[in-house]
Amino acid sequence: MKTFIIGLTGASGSIYGLRLIEELAKRDYLVHVIATDTAKQVIPFETDIHLEAFLEDLQQKGYRVVLEDAANFFSSVASGSYQTDGMIIAPCSMGTLAEIAHGISDNLLDRAADVCLKERRPLILLARETPVNLINLENMLTLTKAGATIFPASPGFYSKPTTLNDIIDFMVGKILDSLQIENTLFKKWS
Repeated sequence: MKTFIIGLTGASGSIYGLRLIEELAKRDYLVHVIATDTAKQVIPFETDIHLEAFLEDLQQKGYRVVLEDAANFFSSVASGSYQTDGMIIAPCSMGTLAEIAHGISDNLLDRAADVCLKERRPLILLARETPVNLINLENMLTLTKAGATIFPASPGFYSKPTTLNDIIDFMVGKILDSLQIENTLFKKWS
């Protein structure tokens, strides 16, 4: 059984993370969700979805999703001895990206990302900012050198999306591709 950590920050684009949680849960993977306080405010603002209710609905459908307390450093995902198949932070604010790049573990989300880096597990950051400044770029470079994968939230249009969901699914599908998880969320280039 695969186990993933999904981090949600206060950056715009929370729908990406929610959609990713659904897709991983549907594959019967265990999904640990860590949301910052700001993420919990941004999610209903952008989507009219409340995270706790969203996850409870998935649990009632039999999916294995766990909402972690971002202040709980005693969580299993805070330890390298707890085996996971990687972590995706979607969306990833530049503030969170900077904390991870500089080894600042102020919360469980930062700590879990640090664990992925030190254990050489996949860490994908769906960077959500435009334009970016030199500090942002240097932090992205630092994380890339440390083994993380930076995913700018830049959907492709060669699949000819016609709805917002098509654009969301393109990005989520690309993330799943990066994790070598089969999916048909978007039309692949042929």
